[in-house]
Amino acid sequence: MYHLGRVIDHIHLRVSDLEASRRFYRAICDALHLEGVFEHGPDHFVIDEIYVDAASDYVSRIHLAFQARSREDVDAFHRLALEAGGRSNGAPGLRPYHDRYYAAFVFDPDGNNIEAVCDAPSFRSAASVVVERT
Repeated sequence: MYHLGRVIDHIHLRVSDLEASRRFYRAICDALHLEGVFEHGPDHFVIDEIYVDAASDYVSRIHLAFQARSREDVDAFHRLALEAGGRSNGAPGLRPYHDRYYAAFVFDPDGNNIEAVCDAPSFRSAASVVVERT
């Protein structure tokens, strides 16, 4: 057994075209059944722990892997990401990392390597972690 959700507070992506990134990330959130892109203002948006804004001096370059519930969701992620302006960096399929690692990779509009991965079947103790401020 291992625990998730204890290390990352947030990830900050700095993008060259905020509207292109907004369309791209909205599409992959739809494919992965995430609640979507949260609009906090015209200059940025948020997806859970991911904060995205327009670069004023540099564009970030990272690898970011989203959890997918099923292999079908990984397939939808790849298809919808390409339709929303992404470029393929690896079609959906099993990977050699372990026997259930089914993933797809795309480059977002700024060249970040974005992945969706499904390790099913697996058991989660909770659908998400709820944090309440005291």
